[in-house]
Amino acid sequence: MNKNQLTKDGYEQLVVELKELQAKADLLVTKIEEVAQPDESGEDSLASQLKAELEVVNSKIAAIETVFENVEIISGKRSSATVSVGSEVKIKISGKLDRLFQIVSELEADPSANKISSQSPLGQALIGKKIHDEIEVDAPAGKLTYKIMAIA
Repeated sequence: MNKNQLTKDGYEQLVVELKELQAKADLLVTKIEEVAQPDESGEDSLASQLKAELEVVNSKIAAIETVFENVEIISGKRSSATVSVGSEVKIKISGKLDRLFQIVSELEADPSANKISSQSPLGQALIGKKIHDEIEVDAPAGKLTYKIMAIA
C-alpha cells in the first residue's frame, strides 16, 4: 500500500480542515435534533436537507481520516538533485516564461497556488528529473517544452 505523501503544510491544513468538519458535523447533529419532531409521521424538508449535508460532511471526514491512516510527512530534507514530491521546481516554459511550482500529492494540489500534483501530466514528467533536463508535455495548448532551471 502506497503512503499518502503530504508536505508539513499540507498535513497541517488537513488537520485544520478535519477539526472544522467535525465541528460542523456536531452542529448539524444538534440542528437535526432541534428540528426533528418525534410525533410527526413525516420528516420535514429542513431535517432532510440537514441530514443530506451531514452525510456529505461525514464522507469528507472519513476521507481525511483514511489519508491519516497511512500518511508520510515529507520533510524539508530532500535531495535537490532530482525532482520529488515536496520539491520546488523553477522551470522555463518553451524557452520563454519562468515559473516556480511545488510538486505535491494529489491531496494538496492547488494550481492557483502553483502546487501541482505528482500525478498530473507535468508532475509525472518532472518526477526524477534533474537541473537542465528538458521534458515535453502535451497540454491543451499543444506540446510544451519545459526546462528545469532549479530544484529546491
